[in-house]
Amino acid sequence: MKVGPIIAALTAAGMRAPLVHTGQHYDEAMSGQLFQDLGLPTPDVNLEVGSGSHAWQTGEIMQRFEPVLDRFAPDAVLVVGDVNSTIACALVAVKKSIKVIHVEAGLRSGDRSMPEEINRVLTDQISDLLFTTEPQATDNLRREGIADDKVHLVGNVMIDSLMKNLDRARPAAEILSGFHGNRDFALVTLHRPSNVDDPAVLTRLVDCLCVIGRQVPVVFPIHPRTRQRFQDVGLLARLGGPAFRLLPPAGYLEMLGLLRAARLVITDSGGLQEESTALGVPCLTVRDNTERPITISEGTNTLVGTDSDAIIRSFQDVIMHGGKVGRVPPLWDGHAAERIVTVIERRL
Repeated sequence: MKVGPIIAALTAAGMRAPLVHTGQHYDEAMSGQLFQDLGLPTPDVNLEVGSGSHAWQTGEIMQRFEPVLDRFAPDAVLVVGDVNSTIACALVAVKKSIKVIHVEAGLRSGDRSMPEEINRVLTDQISDLLFTTEPQATDNLRREGIADDKVHLVGNVMIDSLMKNLDRARPAAEILSGFHGNRDFALVTLHRPSNVDDPAVLTRLVDCLCVIGRQVPVVFPIHPRTRQRFQDVGLLARLGGPAFRLLPPAGYLEMLGLLRAARLVITDSGGLQEESTALGVPCLTVRDNTERPITISEGTNTLVGTDSDAIIRSFQDVIMHGGKVGRVPPLWDGHAAERIVTVIERRL
């Protein structure tokens, strides 16, 4: 979702941009479908790393990525986001004296217990060009000693993808055919270890979903790892009633259709915080912090943590009063990738 618009803009500008898929996200339903939905070209290289611990996965990506750089001898390596692939590829590039470009730089949750936070901080420190999505991200980089001339506020490439594909989104009524909640439902996603790996937290969240399901239907595309955790703790059956529609991992166009039609979103995903803000859909984020504060200060997002009372109270506010009304942040206009490429052309 972040790479798609950038590849298109680089190609339009006449730049050669080989695409490397590390294979960190390897499930066909979640990865292969995304490439198809977004119209991404077949990767020039697939490292096929697969799953493993954070340390193993990061190290394996580094070992497999180095020969790719030897083969292509690029002027720069562009990485996006905050996953293990981001820091692994950036580290290999900088050790080979190749410039690093980080898209979605400067986002901070302030929580160093999150692996993604470590990835973000380290990648930013070794990058030559840093592209931010919101002013606070730019401020974060300045506080961390990053030179101003390296940092460029360009907007959000996730929203580029959203705007480009909104008309192609699969209608929710089609996805939820036969389900009584195809017009007015809560869309749920959960995947962060802090939520799904702790049985007490997971049980508390399921209790909340059961309460919510008494008032509005609940649509829940389940990440494979999350489904396994539900099974391990014996909670999956509780979500099997008529108020719940459990779906396999949704493709991008399916998820876009569900999000656009939802009454509200309950999630721990960073991307959905941004997309719900762009579409004006109330979002309850079941985390204690967020690296995307603009979705709270200007958007439709509310941090509710995992406290049952806070979740239900915020849910009732949406049902009774419509929930938080926000606005789309500046530069979230569908042209972030073009601004990124303009800077790259000028600087490289």
